Amino acid sequence: MEWVEITATTIEDAKALALDRLGIDDGDAEFEIVEEPKAGLFGRTRGEARVRARIKPNSVRAKADRRDRRGKPAGERTAKPRQERTERSDRGERQERSDRGPRKERAPRQTRPERAERAPRAERTPREDLPPVDPTTVSAVATTFLEGLVSAAGLKGSVSAKVEGENIDIDVLGDDLGFLVGTKGATLLALQDLTRVVSQRRLGDHETRLRVDVAGYREKRREALSRFALKVAEDVKTSGQARALEPMNSSDRKIVHDALTEVEGISTRSEGSDPFRRVVVALASISEDSESVSDSE
Repeated sequence: MEWVEITATTIEDAKALALDRLGIDDGDAEFEIVEEPKAGLFGRTRGEARVRARIKPNSVRAKADRRDRRGKPAGERTAKPRQERTERSDRGERQERSDRGPRKERAPRQTRPERAERAPRAERTPREDLPPVDPTTVSAVATTFLEGLVSAAGLKGSVSAKVEGENIDIDVLGDDLGFLVGTKGATLLALQDLTRVVSQRRLGDHETRLRVDVAGYREKRREALSRFALKVAEDVKTSGQARALEPMNSSDRKIVHDALTEVEGISTRSEGSDPFRRVVVALASISEDSESVSDSE
């Protein structure tokens, strides 16, 4: 995926702005620090922080070593039966000695040499070394998975996919699909992550960008948040006081930033840490203008 470069006062602020720009969480991002602020007099800093970020490529874990049905290594499977046979043999020898009387002591039994350990199996070649995966193939796998999930949940709906270059948009259409959306789209985000695992990570796909929507929820959410953000901006202009919105996920924060980026006299910034990170709408100043542009580009 392409890198985005963000400039801010500190490294932490630059990373936060980059996450809002990409519309992802911290765990799905890869950062590269281009420039750090320099220490000045009296604890002040000079210059700005520059950070490059992109969506983290996904890798497939290597297959674990083979284990037997009970989850134990092969070398341990015969240990218990062998021990039981030895105990039965010892009991038989003691009974025989008691019947025949005292007997000569036997020479100590030579210990059996330990069996050489099995050489470890070679790890599977990482998926990154394989040829790129066709976006149409990724779309087909994701569509099949979602169709099966809708059917297994006892819901009625159809699944359609649209592929444009490396962008894959999949829509689940039907009635009474609120179960797949959840409160403020929380279930929809989890459904999207699960679909990405099935269709992208298992196929070794690191290039496409897959989005899942249910019953047009994302567009309805975008329109509602945009209207709300514009109303908040007018209230801030009237009162002159900044306003902090409720905590939102990275996708919703990006909608607010995008909706207000062209509003004159208004700037936006994100504060806090996930899952309590929120957007602050305030009157624009020289420094805030610069930060607002970086946050929404």
